[in-house]
Amino acid sequence: MIIPAIDLIDGTVVRLYQGRYDTTTEYAFSPLNLRNQYAQDGSDWLHIVDLSGAKDATKRQLALLTELMTSAPLHIQVGGGVRSEQDVIDLLDAGAGRVVIGSLAIRNPELVQSWVRKFGGEQIVLALDVAINEHGQKTLPSHGWIEQSTITLEQVLDGYIAAGAIHILCTDISKDGTLSGANVAMYQELSANYPQVQWQASGGIGSLDDIRALIGSGVAGVILGRSLLEGKFSLKEAIACWQNG
Repeated sequence: MIIPAIDLIDGTVVRLYQGRYDTTTEYAFSPLNLRNQYAQDGSDWLHIVDLSGAKDATKRQLALLTELMTSAPLHIQVGGGVRSEQDVIDLLDAGAGRVVIGSLAIRNPELVQSWVRKFGGEQIVLALDVAINEHGQKTLPSHGWIEQSTITLEQVLDGYIAAGAIHILCTDISKDGTLSGANVAMYQELSANYPQVQWQASGGIGSLDDIRALIGSGVAGVILGRSLLEGKFSLKEAIACWQNG
């Protein structure tokens, strides 16, 4: 499945480079128009990230997120600064099909596992994004890609799978925003080792060939951000590529 992404800061569509707020690119798209265009082009799901809320809980864009999810013409998974059970409830009540939980899933896995059990694996997406270290380990930066950690992806997976997690969005941070291709080998390894997970690949997609490279890797979904915003190819072309190879 191809999943277009919209990242938002203060109501503006943006992209960060490797998760850094000091490398923000703004795009002159209306979030609502972009949502409608992606639905019209055939997408079943949309991925929305509230970067304002991720950085500062007092700046959560709940009103805008609610507007985007109310009577939406497609399913929406949304995240960015989800820090409490009430945040999960608020987003689900606002119309989210799935709530994406990132940094907290690494900092407090017991709490987030309890949410997976309470709300069900279909309503939670874990954003477990990795920085590959010099030893080839998939480490998990714990504060929105800003702070390094020694925790590895594999160390947290078993607990989440036992809690009923189904959907995991995994980004190789070094690929994010680069348009240089996805880390295909990583997704092949993860899909082979954890076949019960519906993996979402994110980061680095810059061409239709990059999408083709992920066909057969085992991933269930591919997140597309900058490549669509900058017209590297159309969403219709991406969907056709994924479906037809």
